[in-house]
Amino acid sequence: MRLTCRFADQSFDVTLNDSRAARDLLSLLPLELTIEDYAQNEKIAYLPRKLTEQGATAFSDEAIGDVCTYAPWGNLVFFHAPYRYSRGLIRLGQVEGDIAPLKLRGTYPLNVISHG
Repeated sequence: MRLTCRFADQSFDVTLNDSRAARDLLSLLPLELTIEDYAQNEKIAYLPRKLTEQGATAFSDEAIGDVCTYAPWGNLVFFHAPYRYSRGLIRLGQVEGDIAPLKLRGTYPLNVISHG
């Protein structure tokens, strides 16, 4: 399961895991959202509704490029720098390749589509 995300003149692909939350995200596609900076290590985009938390578990192998949802807020989280797990994060997948697009500062319209 893959997504293509586009904003400004940037584009990147995300490989989703096989979790219930990732499948729930796929059911919402295509999406027109707004992506914005949050803290110094992530970009976020609010979904039209919260994703399922069924089957979600804590994890300790955090990695740059992780794509998660933060269940309490119902948003997507794209990590472009190191981070630490916090309760409520559900990992959905990983950015494929270069995470440079996520380092572009600012707020932009975001298009998310399924990519095979």
